This record gives sequence, C-alpha cells and structure tokens, in this order.
Amino acid sequence: MTKISQCFETLRQRSECAFIPFITAGDPDLVTTAQALRVLDKSGADMIELGVPYSDPLADGPTIQAAATRALKRGVRLDDVLAIAQEVTPDLKAPIILFTYYNPILNRGIEVFLKQIAAAGIAGLVVPDLPLEEAESLIQPATEIGIEVVLLVAPTSRKARIDAIAKKSQGFIYLVSVTGVTGMRSQVASSVPDLLGEMRAVTDKPIGVGFGISQPEQARQVKQWGADAVIVGSAFVKRLAEGTPTEGLKAIEEFCQSLKSAIK
Repeated sequence: MTKISQCFETLRQRSECAFIPFITAGDPDLVTTAQALRVLDKSGADMIELGVPYSDPLADGPTIQAAATRALKRGVRLDDVLAIAQEVTPDLKAPIILFTYYNPILNRGIEVFLKQIAAAGIAGLVVPDLPLEEAESLIQPATEIGIEVVLLVAPTSRKARIDAIAKKSQGFIYLVSVTGVTGMRSQVASSVPDLLGEMRAVTDKPIGVGFGISQPEQARQVKQWGADAVIVGSAFVKRLAEGTPTEGLKAIEEFCQSLKSAIK
C-alpha cells in the first residue's frame, strides 16, 4: 500500500500537481468499477477516490447522488466495494482513497471497518460528514493501522478552524471550493486563491481542491493558484454512466488524460 503522503512527497520532488479523479463504486456495475480503476491508474491519476454508495449523501450533488442510487438498487454494499478494491489494488500504482459517510463506519465499528479497508488495500479515507470535534476517534486508530484520514476545509471555515483541521488532517487537506454540494460548474469559485493563501499561512501540508471542477482549463487554473492536487468527481461519474460500459471507460480514459495533461 502506497501512502498518500508518500505520493505527494514524490510529486513535490518533481514539482508536479497531483490529479485525483473520483468514481462511484458499483455504477454502472462492479465489473466496470474494477476496469475503471485500472483505466484511471494508467491514464494519469496519481490517486483515486472511490465512493461508497450511500442512501443519504449530503455532500453530493445530483450526478453522484444518482450514481449512488443506481448502485444501491443493484444491491451494491460496502463488502462488495472492498472486494473490488482487494482485487484491483495490487495492480495499481495510484493509492485508493475511500470516500464514505460516517454512519456506515459507526455501524460496522471503527476498528473493524479500518481493519477491513486496510486488508482491501485502501490507503486513505475521506468522510465528508465527520465533525472535526469527533475526528480523533477515527484518526487515532486509523494512524495505528496505516490509513490516512483526509479532513475537509469548507469555504466558510474561519482561520482558527482551518488551523485545527490542518493540524489533524493526514495525507493532504481537502479544500472544498464552493459552498454547497459536488457537481459540475462553469467556473471555479474566485475565492479559492484567498482560501489557499489562508491555508498556506498555517500549514505546509499538501492541499487538494475539489467540488465543481469539470474542465481541463479549470484544473489548470486551480494548479496555477497553488493547489497541490486537483480533484474531479461528477464529470467522471457522468461520463462513466453514459452509453455502454465500454464507451464509458473510453470516455474517462480520454478525460483523465486531458486533465492530467492540463496540470503538467
């Protein structure tokens, strides 16, 4: 398992910005998810976010919500996602970051959940509804088992909270570029450069920017503003779901290559 922090260190030595695509596990099906992970790994992804389908995805916009709903209707559950990860991760260079809400973790039990995802080759966790005040209950056992927990900074976060999040976040810090949910937008929020500046004042940890990025030009802009990673989700989920699985895989291959090329 390659650690997220190790990946960022390697990229920093090469003065490169990381590219992190997101897909929803089980949409359009689990076989395609396994193929998609391999395609993204070969097409420029430095790390990959793998979303666990959830019935109440508060942070997600309509595209990812719809993908999660389709996967759940097909019977996709956490154990299925971990089985796919365990099958594929030995073949990947890119670390896999599991994107899941907190309730499934609590239902399974924190330590049991962490041991299971570690066994599946997962390198990191993003839990969008994990409050900072409760984060240590996940971070401490995750650290012991080698899982890095990435925390999110909202555009409305005050400096004191940004400082506290930066100190606890592992691997990198996830800067949410907009107030609201995930989804494709015509332009990246103009507040991002100022937010990056505020974060740079309190931490030297890598900062990834996500939510709303859907075009190579936007990815290039975010890199120029000083982000260490560009995260793109809904635009990949949409492409993978359109047409046949073969067409979807070809679409995300070309899209991944274009985004990585834009930030080189």
